[in-house]
Amino acid sequence: MPLMFKRDRVLFTGMVTGDDAETLLAWLLRHPKGKIDLRACTHLQPANLQVLMAAKRPILAMPEDQALADWLDSALNVGK
Repeated sequence: MPLMFKRDRVLFTGMVTGDDAETLLAWLLRHPKGKIDLRACTHLQPANLQVLMAAKRPILAMPEDQALADWLDSALNVGK
């Protein structure tokens, strides 16, 4: 399962596909203070990126893959 839900955070692991976007959105709506951990994410389908952009939640860790981390940093304005 590419999304692992904890009490206060969601962990992204491996390839997160478009099929996961609705589940992610539902969890974020139920957990308004939920945080995001992308450390183990290797691929993020754009539907999930759109959910993250709209949610504007704290990112605890960016992906280890530097190209993916740079792309997400730019899209989510994490470094700003």
